[in-house]
Amino acid sequence: MQFGVLSGEKPKQQQQKKPSGAVRAGRKRPQPPPGAGPGRAAAVAPPTAAPARAPPTTDGERRRHPRTTFPVVQRAGGGGERQGCAGAVRGRRSVWQWPSARRGDAAAGRGAAQGAVPVRHRGEGGALGQAAAAGRPYLWARLDRRPNKQAEKRFKQFLYSLEDCKEFIWNFEEDFKPVPDTWIPAKEVEFSNGNPLPDENGHMPGWVPVEKNSKQYCWHSSVVNYEAEIALVLKHHADPGLLEISPVPLSELLEQTLELIGTNINANPYGLGSRKQPVHLLVPHGAFEIKNPPTLNQNDILSWFEGCSEGKVEGIVWHCRDGCLIKLHRHHLGLCWPLAETYLNSQPVVVSFNRNDYECDFGPKSLFHHFSNLDGQRFDRLKDIKFDG
Repeated sequence: MQFGVLSGEKPKQQQQKKPSGAVRAGRKRPQPPPGAGPGRAAAVAPPTAAPARAPPTTDGERRRHPRTTFPVVQRAGGGGERQGCAGAVRGRRSVWQWPSARRGDAAAGRGAAQGAVPVRHRGEGGALGQAAAAGRPYLWARLDRRPNKQAEKRFKQFLYSLEDCKEFIWNFEEDFKPVPDTWIPAKEVEFSNGNPLPDENGHMPGWVPVEKNSKQYCWHSSVVNYEAEIALVLKHHADPGLLEISPVPLSELLEQTLELIGTNINANPYGLGSRKQPVHLLVPHGAFEIKNPPTLNQNDILSWFEGCSEGKVEGIVWHCRDGCLIKLHRHHLGLCWPLAETYLNSQPVVVSFNRNDYECDFGPKSLFHHFSNLDGQRFDRLKDIKFDG
Protein backbone atom coordinates (compact mmCIF):
# COMPACT_ATOMS: atom_id res chain seq x y z
CA MET A 1 0.00 0.00 0.00
CA GLN A 2 1.36 3.40 -0.94
CA PHE A 3 0.27 6.37 1.13
CA GLY A 4 -1.09 9.24 -0.93
CA VAL A 5 -0.81 7.57 -4.34
CA LEU A 6 -3.76 7.82 -6.65
CA SER A 7 -4.60 4.74 -8.65
CA GLY A 8 -5.01 4.56 -12.41
CA GLU A 9 -5.34 2.24 -15.35
CA LYS A 10 -2.61 -0.05 -16.51
CA PRO A 11 -0.34 1.71 -19.01
CA LYS A 12 -0.43 0.65 -22.61
CA GLN A 13 2.77 -0.60 -24.14
CA GLN A 14 4.07 1.51 -27.00
CA GLN A 15 6.46 0.42 -29.66
CA GLN A 16 9.04 3.12 -29.47
CA LYS A 17 12.71 3.09 -30.35
CA LYS A 18 14.83 3.89 -27.34
CA PRO A 19 17.68 6.35 -27.98
CA SER A 20 21.23 5.74 -26.77
CA GLY A 21 21.60 6.30 -23.05
CA ALA A 22 17.84 6.31 -22.55
CA VAL A 23 15.65 4.40 -20.15
CA ARG A 24 11.89 4.13 -20.08
CA ALA A 25 9.75 5.40 -17.23
CA GLY A 26 6.40 3.71 -17.53
CA ARG A 27 4.47 3.94 -14.28
CA LYS A 28 0.73 3.97 -14.82
CA ARG A 29 -0.75 7.42 -15.11
CA PRO A 30 -3.65 8.17 -12.73
CA GLN A 31 -6.50 10.42 -13.70
CA PRO A 32 -6.00 13.79 -11.97
CA PRO A 33 -8.37 14.55 -9.10
CA PRO A 34 -10.58 17.65 -9.32
CA GLY A 35 -8.46 20.75 -8.94
CA ALA A 36 -5.20 18.84 -9.14
CA GLY A 37 -2.37 19.90 -11.34
CA PRO A 38 1.20 21.13 -11.16
CA GLY A 39 1.83 22.65 -7.75
CA ARG A 40 -1.48 21.47 -6.32
CA ALA A 41 -2.21 18.39 -4.23
CA ALA A 42 -5.31 16.34 -3.63
CA ALA A 43 -6.39 15.77 -0.04
CA VAL A 44 -6.06 12.22 1.21
CA ALA A 45 -6.35 10.64 4.63
CA PRO A 46 -3.38 9.93 6.93
CA PRO A 47 -1.68 6.54 6.60
CA THR A 48 -3.25 3.48 8.12
CA ALA A 49 -0.45 1.09 7.21
CA ALA A 50 3.23 1.17 6.36
CA PRO A 51 3.98 2.20 2.77
CA ALA A 52 5.49 -0.12 0.23
CA ARG A 53 7.23 0.96 -2.94
CA ALA A 54 5.85 -0.43 -6.18
CA PRO A 55 8.23 -3.12 -7.47
CA PRO A 56 10.04 -2.49 -10.76
CA THR A 57 8.82 -4.14 -13.91
CA THR A 58 10.45 -7.33 -15.06
CA ASP A 59 12.79 -5.69 -17.54
CA GLY A 60 14.15 -3.45 -14.77
CA GLU A 61 13.90 -0.39 -17.00
CA ARG A 62 10.33 0.90 -17.06
CA ARG A 63 9.40 2.96 -14.02
CA ARG A 64 5.87 4.15 -13.34
CA HIS A 65 5.35 7.71 -12.19
CA PRO A 66 2.19 8.03 -10.05
CA ARG A 67 1.09 11.31 -8.59
CA THR A 68 1.69 11.53 -4.87
CA THR A 69 0.12 13.99 -2.49
CA PHE A 70 2.21 13.05 0.56
CA PRO A 71 5.92 12.23 0.40
CA VAL A 72 6.64 8.68 1.44
CA VAL A 73 10.12 7.52 2.38
CA GLN A 74 11.14 3.93 2.83
CA ARG A 75 14.39 2.81 4.40
CA ALA A 76 16.35 0.40 2.26
CA GLY A 77 16.78 -3.02 3.81
CA GLY A 78 20.03 -4.88 3.96
CA GLY A 79 23.47 -3.63 3.20
CA GLY A 80 23.39 -3.51 -0.61
CA GLU A 81 26.60 -3.71 -2.57
CA ARG A 82 28.51 -1.37 -0.25
CA GLN A 83 29.84 -3.13 2.77
CA GLY A 84 29.09 -1.26 5.97
CA CYS A 85 26.57 1.15 4.41
CA ALA A 86 23.33 1.80 6.21
CA GLY A 87 20.19 3.24 4.66
CA ALA A 88 19.74 6.91 5.43
CA VAL A 89 16.32 8.22 6.30
CA ARG A 90 14.71 11.37 5.00
CA GLY A 91 16.34 14.33 6.52
CA ARG A 92 19.43 16.32 5.71
CA ARG A 93 22.52 14.72 7.09
CA SER A 94 23.60 11.16 7.72
CA VAL A 95 26.64 9.24 8.79
CA TRP A 96 27.73 5.98 7.27
CA GLN A 97 30.67 3.65 6.95
CA TRP A 98 32.55 4.25 3.71
CA PRO A 99 34.62 1.36 2.31
CA SER A 100 38.21 2.09 1.35
CA ALA A 101 37.82 0.33 -2.00
CA ARG A 102 37.29 2.73 -4.89
CA ARG A 103 33.91 2.70 -6.59
CA GLY A 104 34.23 0.35 -9.52
CA ASP A 105 30.83 0.37 -11.21
CA ALA A 106 27.41 1.93 -10.98
CA ALA A 107 25.96 -0.76 -8.76
CA ALA A 108 28.78 -0.45 -6.25
CA GLY A 109 28.34 3.30 -6.24
CA ARG A 110 25.03 3.33 -4.42
CA GLY A 111 25.03 5.43 -1.31
CA ALA A 112 22.44 6.15 1.35
CA ALA A 113 18.71 6.03 0.98
CA GLN A 114 17.06 9.19 -0.16
CA GLY A 115 16.85 12.15 2.09
CA ALA A 116 19.84 12.78 4.40
CA VAL A 117 23.42 14.07 4.65
CA PRO A 118 25.99 11.52 5.75
CA VAL A 119 29.15 11.44 7.78
CA ARG A 120 31.01 8.45 6.40
CA HIS A 121 34.43 7.01 6.17
CA ARG A 122 36.18 8.82 3.36
CA GLY A 123 37.82 6.37 1.00
CA GLU A 124 37.57 7.73 -2.52
CA GLY A 125 41.12 9.10 -2.78
CA GLY A 126 41.64 11.78 -5.42
CA ALA A 127 38.12 11.35 -6.78
CA LEU A 128 36.88 13.47 -3.89
CA GLY A 129 39.13 16.47 -4.40
CA GLN A 130 40.57 17.52 -1.05
CA ALA A 131 40.42 13.95 0.13
CA ALA A 132 41.25 13.01 3.67
CA ALA A 133 42.99 9.76 4.51
CA ALA A 134 40.96 6.67 3.69
CA GLY A 135 38.88 5.40 6.56
CA ARG A 136 38.25 8.77 8.23
CA PRO A 137 34.64 9.86 8.91
CA TYR A 138 33.31 12.64 6.71
CA LEU A 139 30.13 14.68 6.44
CA TRP A 140 28.15 14.45 3.19
CA ALA A 141 25.36 16.70 1.95
CA ARG A 142 22.19 15.82 0.05
CA LEU A 143 22.23 16.74 -3.62
CA ASP A 144 19.53 15.54 -6.00
CA ARG A 145 20.34 15.26 -9.67
CA ARG A 146 17.46 16.94 -11.48
CA PRO A 147 16.32 17.16 -15.10
CA ASN A 148 17.12 20.26 -17.11
CA LYS A 149 14.35 22.70 -18.10
CA GLN A 150 13.55 21.04 -21.40
CA ALA A 151 13.34 17.54 -19.92
CA GLU A 152 11.38 18.74 -16.89
CA LYS A 153 8.85 20.42 -19.17
CA ARG A 154 8.39 17.22 -21.18
CA PHE A 155 8.07 15.17 -17.99
CA LYS A 156 5.41 17.48 -16.49
CA GLN A 157 3.45 17.35 -19.73
CA PHE A 158 3.61 13.56 -19.50
CA LEU A 159 2.44 13.55 -15.87
CA TYR A 160 -0.52 15.86 -16.34
CA SER A 161 -1.60 14.88 -19.81
CA LEU A 162 -5.16 13.58 -20.03
CA GLU A 163 -4.30 11.31 -22.93
CA ASP A 164 -4.07 7.55 -22.64
CA CYS A 165 -1.20 6.14 -20.60
CA LYS A 166 2.16 5.92 -22.24
CA GLU A 167 5.82 5.57 -21.34
CA PHE A 168 8.22 8.40 -20.67
CA ILE A 169 11.79 7.93 -21.88
CA TRP A 170 14.72 9.53 -20.08
CA ASN A 171 17.96 10.21 -21.92
CA PHE A 172 20.75 10.24 -19.33
CA GLU A 173 23.20 11.95 -21.63
CA GLU A 174 20.96 14.93 -22.41
CA ASP A 175 18.10 15.25 -19.89
CA PHE A 176 19.87 15.86 -16.57
CA LYS A 177 21.84 18.71 -15.10
CA PRO A 178 25.53 18.03 -14.46
CA VAL A 179 26.68 17.13 -10.95
CA PRO A 180 30.17 17.16 -9.37
CA ASP A 181 32.42 14.18 -10.02
CA THR A 182 32.22 13.43 -6.31
CA TRP A 183 28.43 12.92 -6.47
CA ILE A 184 27.15 9.42 -5.70
CA PRO A 185 23.55 8.19 -5.97
CA ALA A 186 21.58 7.28 -2.88
CA LYS A 187 21.22 3.68 -1.83
CA GLU A 188 17.57 3.29 -2.82
CA VAL A 189 18.20 4.52 -6.36
CA GLU A 190 17.65 1.74 -8.88
CA PHE A 191 19.91 1.18 -11.86
CA SER A 192 19.41 0.21 -15.48
CA ASN A 193 22.30 -0.54 -17.82
CA GLY A 194 24.69 1.06 -15.34
CA ASN A 195 22.67 4.30 -15.10
CA PRO A 196 20.73 5.45 -12.01
CA LEU A 197 16.97 5.66 -12.51
CA PRO A 198 15.00 8.79 -11.59
CA ASP A 199 12.27 8.48 -8.98
CA GLU A 200 8.59 9.27 -9.53
CA ASN A 201 9.42 13.00 -9.38
CA GLY A 202 12.13 12.74 -12.00
CA HIS A 203 14.94 13.23 -9.46
CA MET A 204 17.95 11.10 -8.56
CA PRO A 205 18.70 11.51 -4.82
CA GLY A 206 22.38 11.51 -3.99
CA TRP A 207 25.26 12.89 -1.90
CA VAL A 208 28.35 15.07 -2.18
CA PRO A 209 31.11 15.38 0.44
CA VAL A 210 31.22 18.51 2.59
CA GLU A 211 34.75 19.84 2.21
CA LYS A 212 36.46 21.95 4.85
CA ASN A 213 35.71 25.66 4.27
CA SER A 214 33.19 24.76 1.56
CA LYS A 215 31.38 27.86 0.28
CA GLN A 216 28.34 26.04 -1.09
CA TYR A 217 27.92 24.02 2.11
CA CYS A 218 29.39 26.53 4.55
CA TRP A 219 26.72 25.95 7.21
CA HIS A 220 27.27 22.20 7.09
CA SER A 221 31.01 22.77 7.30
CA SER A 222 30.63 25.02 10.33
CA VAL A 223 29.34 22.18 12.53
CA VAL A 224 32.11 19.68 11.79
CA ASN A 225 35.84 19.73 12.58
CA TYR A 226 37.79 17.14 10.60
CA GLU A 227 41.03 17.67 12.50
CA ALA A 228 39.41 16.73 15.81
CA GLU A 229 36.85 14.48 14.05
CA ILE A 230 33.93 15.92 15.99
CA ALA A 231 30.56 17.54 15.23
CA LEU A 232 28.39 19.95 17.22
CA VAL A 233 25.26 18.04 18.21
CA LEU A 234 22.04 18.93 20.03
CA LYS A 235 20.64 16.02 22.03
CA HIS A 236 18.95 15.07 25.30
CA HIS A 237 20.93 15.57 28.51
CA ALA A 238 21.07 12.82 31.10
CA ASP A 239 18.73 14.90 33.26
CA PRO A 240 15.10 14.67 32.08
CA GLY A 241 13.70 17.79 30.46
CA LEU A 242 17.13 19.23 29.70
CA LEU A 243 18.86 19.56 26.32
CA GLU A 244 22.60 19.49 25.73
CA ILE A 245 24.92 20.94 23.10
CA SER A 246 28.24 19.11 22.96
CA PRO A 247 30.91 17.90 20.52
CA VAL A 248 30.35 14.30 19.47
CA PRO A 249 33.00 12.13 17.76
CA LEU A 250 32.11 11.48 14.13
CA SER A 251 32.86 7.82 14.75
CA GLU A 252 29.84 7.71 17.08
CA LEU A 253 27.60 9.13 14.37
CA LEU A 254 28.39 6.54 11.74
CA GLU A 255 25.34 4.90 10.18
CA GLN A 256 23.05 7.63 11.51
CA THR A 257 21.21 10.48 9.85
CA LEU A 258 21.03 13.97 11.25
CA GLU A 259 19.19 17.23 10.63
CA LEU A 260 20.95 20.56 10.26
CA ILE A 261 19.18 23.39 12.08
CA GLY A 262 20.18 26.99 12.65
CA THR A 263 20.23 30.61 11.56
CA ASN A 264 20.28 30.04 7.81
CA ILE A 265 18.27 26.82 7.58
CA ASN A 266 14.54 26.71 6.75
CA ALA A 267 13.68 30.17 8.14
CA ASN A 268 15.34 29.34 11.49
CA PRO A 269 12.21 28.18 13.37
CA TYR A 270 14.20 27.73 16.61
CA GLY A 271 15.64 31.26 16.68
CA LEU A 272 19.28 30.19 16.78
CA GLY A 273 21.94 32.90 16.40
CA SER A 274 21.73 36.01 14.25
CA ARG A 275 22.92 37.31 10.90
CA LYS A 276 25.98 38.75 12.61
CA GLN A 277 26.72 35.51 14.48
CA PRO A 278 25.10 32.48 12.78
CA VAL A 279 24.64 29.36 14.88
CA HIS A 280 24.03 25.88 13.45
CA LEU A 281 23.76 22.44 15.03
CA LEU A 282 23.17 18.83 14.03
CA VAL A 283 20.25 16.89 15.51
CA PRO A 284 20.31 13.07 15.21
CA HIS A 285 17.13 11.68 13.68
CA GLY A 286 15.12 9.74 16.21
CA ALA A 287 16.77 11.51 19.16
CA PHE A 288 13.53 13.24 20.13
CA GLU A 289 10.91 10.56 20.54
CA ILE A 290 7.26 11.51 20.95
CA LYS A 291 6.05 10.35 24.34
CA ASN A 292 2.31 10.50 23.59
CA PRO A 293 1.84 10.15 19.84
CA PRO A 294 -1.62 10.61 18.32
CA THR A 295 -3.60 7.72 16.94
CA LEU A 296 -3.66 7.26 13.15
CA ASN A 297 -6.80 9.26 12.71
CA GLN A 298 -6.87 12.57 10.88
CA ASN A 299 -8.89 14.43 13.52
CA ASP A 300 -6.71 13.09 16.34
CA ILE A 301 -3.54 14.08 14.49
CA LEU A 302 -4.91 17.58 13.84
CA SER A 303 -5.88 17.94 17.50
CA TRP A 304 -2.43 16.78 18.59
CA PHE A 305 -0.64 19.31 16.38
CA GLU A 306 -2.93 22.18 17.38
CA GLY A 307 -3.68 21.52 21.04
CA CYS A 308 -0.73 19.63 22.51
CA SER A 309 2.54 21.31 23.60
CA GLU A 310 4.42 18.27 22.28
CA GLY A 311 2.72 18.84 18.93
CA LYS A 312 4.48 22.16 18.33
CA VAL A 313 6.88 20.44 15.95
CA GLU A 314 7.46 20.43 12.21
CA GLY A 315 6.12 16.91 11.73
CA ILE A 316 6.13 13.27 12.74
CA VAL A 317 8.16 10.34 11.40
CA TRP A 318 6.70 6.90 12.10
CA HIS A 319 9.35 4.18 12.46
CA CYS A 320 7.68 0.95 11.36
CA ARG A 321 8.73 -2.51 12.49
CA ASP A 322 9.63 -3.55 8.96
CA GLY A 323 12.13 -0.69 8.66
CA CYS A 324 9.87 1.69 6.73
CA LEU A 325 9.61 5.31 7.78
CA ILE A 326 6.65 7.58 7.06
CA LYS A 327 6.88 11.35 7.43
CA LEU A 328 3.91 13.62 7.98
CA HIS A 329 4.56 17.38 7.81
CA ARG A 330 2.25 20.02 9.22
CA HIS A 331 1.83 21.39 5.69
CA HIS A 332 0.27 18.09 4.62
CA LEU A 333 -2.63 18.87 6.95
CA GLY A 334 -2.88 22.54 6.02
CA LEU A 335 -1.16 23.68 9.24
CA CYS A 336 1.37 26.48 9.30
CA TRP A 337 5.10 26.20 9.98
CA PRO A 338 7.23 27.70 11.44
CA LEU A 339 5.50 28.59 14.69
CA ALA A 340 6.18 31.50 17.01
CA GLU A 341 6.97 29.03 19.81
CA THR A 342 8.14 25.46 19.26
CA TYR A 343 8.36 22.46 21.55
CA LEU A 344 12.11 22.21 21.08
CA ASN A 345 12.53 25.83 22.13
CA SER A 346 10.50 25.38 25.30
CA GLN A 347 13.20 23.34 27.05
CA PRO A 348 16.36 24.54 28.86
CA VAL A 349 19.73 23.70 27.33
CA VAL A 350 23.25 23.32 28.73
CA VAL A 351 26.58 23.51 26.88
CA SER A 352 29.13 20.77 27.61
CA PHE A 353 32.39 21.46 25.79
CA ASN A 354 35.74 21.09 27.56
CA ARG A 355 38.36 22.48 25.18
CA ASN A 356 41.15 20.67 27.11
CA ASP A 357 39.87 17.36 25.76
CA TYR A 358 41.13 18.27 22.28
CA GLU A 359 44.67 18.90 21.12
CA CYS A 360 43.80 20.99 18.05
CA ASP A 361 43.29 24.75 18.11
CA PHE A 362 39.83 25.92 17.12
CA GLY A 363 39.73 29.09 15.03
CA PRO A 364 38.61 32.20 16.96
CA LYS A 365 35.59 32.62 14.65
CA SER A 366 34.51 28.99 14.66
CA LEU A 367 31.44 27.67 16.46
CA PHE A 368 33.69 25.23 18.29
CA HIS A 369 35.65 28.12 19.81
CA HIS A 370 32.49 30.01 20.81
CA PHE A 371 30.74 27.02 22.34
CA SER A 372 33.86 25.97 24.26
CA ASN A 373 33.75 29.41 25.90
CA LEU A 374 30.22 28.59 27.10
CA ASP A 375 31.19 25.29 28.73
CA GLY A 376 28.93 24.55 31.70
CA GLN A 377 26.53 27.44 31.05
CA ARG A 378 22.80 26.85 31.05
CA PHE A 379 20.16 28.73 29.04
CA ASP A 380 16.37 28.78 29.36
CA ARG A 381 15.88 28.27 25.61
CA LEU A 382 17.93 27.67 22.47
CA LYS A 383 17.22 31.19 21.24
CA ASP A 384 18.81 32.61 24.41
CA ILE A 385 22.28 31.37 23.47
CA LYS A 386 24.54 34.36 22.77
CA PHE A 387 28.27 34.59 22.16
CA ASP A 388 30.36 37.38 23.70
CA GLY A 389 31.73 39.88 21.18
